[in-house]
Amino acid sequence: MNTKSLFVNTLTFIRVPLIFLWLLLALVEEYVPSVALIVLAGASMFLAGITDAFDGALARRWNVVSPLGKMADPLMDKVFYVVAFPALTWMILHQGDTTHSLVMLAFTMLYILRDLWVTFLRSVGSLYGADCGAMWLGKVRTALSFPAAGLVYAYLVFNDMSPFAAWKGGMLAICYGAEAFLILLNLVSFVTYTRAYMPYLKKALEHR
Repeated sequence: MNTKSLFVNTLTFIRVPLIFLWLLLALVEEYVPSVALIVLAGASMFLAGITDAFDGALARRWNVVSPLGKMADPLMDKVFYVVAFPALTWMILHQGDTTHSLVMLAFTMLYILRDLWVTFLRSVGSLYGADCGAMWLGKVRTALSFPAAGLVYAYLVFNDMSPFAAWKGGMLAICYGAEAFLILLNLVSFVTYTRAYMPYLKKALEHR
């Protein structure tokens, strides 16, 4: 493995320890409020998200795209979802906002269910030689998920701080808007992938 390949793969795989570092720092900060912990946690989440923007782009630019990278990148994204979104749901509930926590719970469940379904569709499609690469809508969904998680986290840590407390209602409305948009995008992506892989599903059913 050359240096460029090693660097790109490191960018991909480092997403996991970074998001777990965010989780640890964010949970500690819930019980021991600290600006330093907020900064470190925010930096960890930001770096985890930014790796998704650069690993694939650098792999294509340096011509080091590999089968391992194609499989690892979406897996690292799923780890991010499974860690960040349930943790944010708990943090919202811990701060006493039951309604927002229910919205975030629905958001998280839809995200995970969509990913499981698409993984199943790709597995079926691979049996019949389908191109199982990510669709543009899936890429947009993934790209927007990282800043959305950061937005919700920023709201949670700043909503009671002066002078941000005065903007709490507006910040919450922005969070709801982002979550609603991504829920819609998630459902559209679910339908789009299902339609694209329907011929392969039909073939699989015929050969049962």
